[in-house]
Amino acid sequence: MGETIAGVDVPDSKLATEATELVREAATDLLYHHSRRVFLFGSLRGRRLGLRADPELLYVGAMFHDLGLTERYRRTDQRFEIDGADEARRFLTSHGVPEDGVRKVWEGIALHTTPEVPYRLEPEVALVTAGVEADVLGLGHADLAPEDIAAVVAAHPRPDFKRQILAAFTEGFKDRPDTTFGTVNADVLEHFVPGFRRIDFVEVIQSSAWPE
Repeated sequence: MGETIAGVDVPDSKLATEATELVREAATDLLYHHSRRVFLFGSLRGRRLGLRADPELLYVGAMFHDLGLTERYRRTDQRFEIDGADEARRFLTSHGVPEDGVRKVWEGIALHTTPEVPYRLEPEVALVTAGVEADVLGLGHADLAPEDIAAVVAAHPRPDFKRQILAAFTEGFKDRPDTTFGTVNADVLEHFVPGFRRIDFVEVIQSSAWPE
């Protein structure tokens, strides 16, 4: 292990180091610091929830979870979560990580904007969501020790974070609006993209090919 932040050991293995380098090269400072906080807050929330994840797998899941918002890894034909999940699968497979570990990381990234479901799966899946929810939505914030929050934010600052992350979301989704169907991502486009109208689930049913 390398540095310790808020009592959490940050992995410094070859795998973790190369994951950090990949994200550092592809992502903005905003997304890099957010991703590191996701690992740290996810680890801290895991202690309170009684969940123990493999730290390397959790680290890769946290670091890659928003790669779909970057210019390098952003596609227009699928959900942004899958962009990051697919790149994590490629990265981990190339490093010889067993398929079960690859699956956990893939699911942790792919499901990180899906409420409730990740908490019914393995810790490596659940704690990516827990970290995202803490940093973006403030969920579980009251359960974190103030000194731990201060240590995490000192290491990875979040200046003007609310405005900047919403702008990053908007940029990441605006060219693939249909992929936000049924997700919280549609809320972002509804707020920030003029003329956007979310796909209506009821209308999809009513206008389907079935006669009745």
